[in-house]
Amino acid sequence: MHRRVALLSTFVLALAGSLVPAGAAQADPSRPVTWSATDSWSERRSVSQYWTPRRMVAAQPLEAPAPRRGVRSRTPSQGRPWATRGTSGSGNGRLQAAVANSPGLQWTDGGAVVRTTGRVFFTTADGRNSSCSGSAVTSANESVVITAGHCVKLNGAAHRNWAFVPAFDDGRRPFGTWVASEMFTTPQWNAREDINFDVAAVVVAPLNGRTLTDVVGGQGVAFNQPRQRQNFAFGYPAADPFDGSELIYCSGRAFNDTVSTNDQGLRCNMTGGSSGGPWFQGFDPATGLGWLNSLNSFTYNFAPNFMFGPFFGNEAMAVYQTAQNSQAT
Repeated sequence: MHRRVALLSTFVLALAGSLVPAGAAQADPSRPVTWSATDSWSERRSVSQYWTPRRMVAAQPLEAPAPRRGVRSRTPSQGRPWATRGTSGSGNGRLQAAVANSPGLQWTDGGAVVRTTGRVFFTTADGRNSSCSGSAVTSANESVVITAGHCVKLNGAAHRNWAFVPAFDDGRRPFGTWVASEMFTTPQWNAREDINFDVAAVVVAPLNGRTLTDVVGGQGVAFNQPRQRQNFAFGYPAADPFDGSELIYCSGRAFNDTVSTNDQGLRCNMTGGSSGGPWFQGFDPATGLGWLNSLNSFTYNFAPNFMFGPFFGNEAMAVYQTAQNSQAT
């Protein structure tokens, strides 16, 4: 039922023209907030052992918070475009016949996106085991996962027992369980949970002596890019009618939110649990690689078939840069 489509060469060239090599210098507009998730090998082993198959199946999807009325918000700072390309792990599998305008379809095993996208599991401050989504991205320490801010901290409290499972497939963990060692988010999300800055990066500890992207590869990342471009969004929605067992994708041209945020929107029926899943510009269905340029953040109650994601400006870039320069231990 899927049909293969090619990304228009004009779009690819336009995107490539707006991307700047990773070596370009940038000034951080604000300092990300950082905290330790685990401090020792024994702690990480305990987290890994905590996530039994039974607990993963029982984990409840974390509902994204709606924009808060009356909260004074700022627009993400926009500076010079910056990006770095992704790297593919070995064994990409079958190729996917992608649909350029999909409100939500299963992504069958194909391309690097299968290996780099995963489910995120954690325990909230009130003791509830929950799930989100995330993406492994290329980084200096080969250990960074990009996800939503509310997938690391919500209602003023940081989550614990945080773990990333790339290529999660109906309970299977083909590349293991990667435990968080350090977490990073924007000061705007940390201070007042401003939905315009709902971005986080997590550094995961090595597993069996290897780093995350050495095992699964990493997607490219891009910041301060033009709005209203073609996007492919991925995630593991776990609220009805989904159950978190399959990788789902949406695709289409993004539009600006005109209701109450500075986010961009995408026609997409993904539900709770997809939060933190990546949005890609310049996505190539043949390789499963693109530039991560936003993520699943929230939906409006009155428009459940539309997903919204934050603009990746200077604040999101500062979170990524700080995380990639952190030591992965």
